[in-house]
Amino acid sequence: MRDDITDSPDYCSIEIAMEVLGGRWKLAILKQLLSGTQRFGELRRALPRITQRMLTRQLRELEADGLVTRTVYREVPPKVEYSLTEVGRSLDDIAGLLDAWGRWYRGVHAAGPSAAPERTTAAREDASV
Repeated sequence: MRDDITDSPDYCSIEIAMEVLGGRWKLAILKQLLSGTQRFGELRRALPRITQRMLTRQLRELEADGLVTRTVYREVPPKVEYSLTEVGRSLDDIAGLLDAWGRWYRGVHAAGPSAAPERTTAAREDASV
């Protein structure tokens, strides 16, 4: 884990979370790894809009922050697998809530500007599942 982000005062906890999880792809990568260990190519196919360079960068940052484990198998060609650590698995509920909220948000905005700006009770209940 990077020491520079854990040295923040208590009132900066949300900043720590955003530093570790921020960025366009980190939560999407974590969501994919929640289903189990995957190889780099599997992650690339699951996230077709991410570039190879960005996926590599995000995986390295997630590994540095202790959320992902990278296992290299010494064979030809080299086999590399990525999996979540216990710290990474602790984000399961958060990822589920964000996924539900994203689906709700997309639905509201797909309905156009006349859609109600407030979340309905049903949407809140769906998000809590």
